[in-house]
Amino acid sequence: MRPALPITPPTEHPPPVWEQVLAGLVVVMLTQALIGPVFAPTQEETPILRLVWLPVYAIIAGLILFRLPAMVRAWPVWIMLGVLVLHAFASKWWSIDPEVTQRRVIAMAISSAFAVYLGVAFRGPHLPRLLMLCGLAMGLGSLVMIAVNPTIGIHQAENAGLWRGLWYEKNQMGLVMSAAAVAAAACLASGDPRRLLPGITLVVATALVLATQSKTSLLCLILGTGGIGGLWAMQRGGGAFSIVALWFGVVISAVAGYVFITDPETVLVALGKDPSLTGRTDIWAALMRDVAERPWTGFGYSAYWGIDSVPAEFIRMETQWPVPSAHNGWIDLLIQLGWPGAILTGGVVLLALVVTLFRIPGAGAREGYWAVGYLAVFLLLSLSESVLLSHANLPWTLLLAILARALAAEPEAVRAPLARPVRAAYQTAPRIAAHSSHARLRRPVPVR
Repeated sequence: MRPALPITPPTEHPPPVWEQVLAGLVVVMLTQALIGPVFAPTQEETPILRLVWLPVYAIIAGLILFRLPAMVRAWPVWIMLGVLVLHAFASKWWSIDPEVTQRRVIAMAISSAFAVYLGVAFRGPHLPRLLMLCGLAMGLGSLVMIAVNPTIGIHQAENAGLWRGLWYEKNQMGLVMSAAAVAAAACLASGDPRRLLPGITLVVATALVLATQSKTSLLCLILGTGGIGGLWAMQRGGGAFSIVALWFGVVISAVAGYVFITDPETVLVALGKDPSLTGRTDIWAALMRDVAERPWTGFGYSAYWGIDSVPAEFIRMETQWPVPSAHNGWIDLLIQLGWPGAILTGGVVLLALVVTLFRIPGAGAREGYWAVGYLAVFLLLSLSESVLLSHANLPWTLLLAILARALAAEPEAVRAPLARPVRAAYQTAPRIAAHSSHARLRRPVPVR
């Protein structure tokens, strides 16, 4: 019987350079870099801004077609994404601004499709490395902007003196740089010998986060890089160290959660935060009253915070400041799509978390535990920013990419042919001896 051929795992080759450049360009656009200061200085949607996105959508379509066979393997993600998109599109029929809802649902569907492409095209360590390189480019660009044109790179009126780099607002730069730091930490933990660029990226991103004085961004950076560092140490330390470290993390998390639930004001004051979260609790209370008016439908996808929105104007009058969003991803989702939309999106987030945790023993080490570190950042971010089911937003894109990486079928494994056994020199010695003995037995005996 012929022995079974051993199965070797597929090799994760990096995409070609031109594909990395195009994908990186789309990633930079999703961070809104330069869009705010240049094309939307008042953070309002303009016709020229829509034209800017048209070539980006064309690039996304081309990349998806180039990777079409791999995209098909991610069919479970396409089903879930289709349900979310159809539900958001259906909200057009009860939206307070149907035109905005329809337009932004299309944008959300395209950016979500790009997220699936990222997940299936950039396997293993190649996605965190792409994010690290994009983060380094934007970080260095921010430093140049701050030095050359400080009126754009540094806040002048509100938050005067704080750095914002290539973005409209300092928190945007802080969140992008925290994601870049997490990607750089994953590259360092993946075992890749190329450590210079990840090290530089980690330093630049950390410095820019500190320059924004954004405590949320700093907490995201610490949580993401600390989680990656902890998992890397557990892998290096062996079984006993891993068990102790795991239980230590569980106990610390439980204690921190208990203290925050029982005495949140003390925790917020210790972090230097206003117990009202700079007025956000007032916004949340007012929004939940509107959620109670439309609990099953919401006010339409991405329609509540429009310029002409009457409900949003009441919120702004009540809080006495121009509120741009709910500053909470889950409440913002409730106000847009009601409880059905929040439950569907929550199920996708939960599934991404579960499948990522199951991948830690295998693929986690190859990618430097990037997915785990970034998911921790995303969950924290969803409590303070409107990042769930966004139409053009990097955090939601990366969450879907993580889900696609976990659920997309792997390429077929290759059966390696068995090498023909090569007989070593020492193996021929017994055969030579046996042949000599047989020859002596058959040799004729001389007659005397």
